Amino acid sequence: MVLLAACLSACGSGGAQPRPRLIVAAAASLTPVIEPLAQAYERDTGTRVELNLAASSTIAAQMIAGAPIDLFISADQAQMDRVDEAGLIHAGTRVDLLGNRLVVVAPAGSTLEVRSLAALVAAVGRIALADPAAVPAGVYARRYLESAGVWHQLQGRLVPTRSVRAALITVEAGEVDVGIVYRTDALSSDRVTELFAVPATEGPEIRYPAAVAAESGDPESAGRLLAHLRGPQAGAVFEAAGFILVGSGP
Repeated sequence: MVLLAACLSACGSGGAQPRPRLIVAAAASLTPVIEPLAQAYERDTGTRVELNLAASSTIAAQMIAGAPIDLFISADQAQMDRVDEAGLIHAGTRVDLLGNRLVVVAPAGSTLEVRSLAALVAAVGRIALADPAAVPAGVYARRYLESAGVWHQLQGRLVPTRSVRAALITVEAGEVDVGIVYRTDALSSDRVTELFAVPATEGPEIRYPAAVAAESGDPESAGRLLAHLRGPQAGAVFEAAGFILVGSGP
């Protein structure tokens, strides 16, 4: 009886193996594209993908605090550097996945005729942007405004938000005159209109590094997912959303 019970137990457990599960922590600006990509990957491979979407600085802090994460996709190098220096990414897995550009947007239907930074400084009131002290999109925006020599001039008109998606929502709601967001955010919304793009020669280089977390419970599966995200199928989805594939032009 004991042997029979053991056999039944073993057979039963063998037929109910849990599906692999991966926790992907990704920059908030990836939300419109990473969600469908994760769903498709789960459907095609049977690997469950759970998403943690937040500002890259928030995710880096979570990793340092011990949060369970398998794959991290940051919107800038600084936040990936933080976790790398803390020994929290698998050696040899860090790669630059994507690029992006900054744009200035206004609520849909806005009558603003602003097509340059000079016009923005002269004509615009409140400006939403992600937290310029920590969130990558805000840090990039600050670098752009500083390099143009207008950062201090605009200080009293800036409305910092917790993430670039929050900045976009603030513009959509008409709570500010304009916002500085990623081009991909502007393309994902029909409630804003793009006024002008920051010229590639004037704005900071925007890169999204990705890496497998050192504490991943399944680094091989995480590596396979990262390889998939670097492949042509995912690349076509990223490009359609307005991202720049690393190695491609803007």
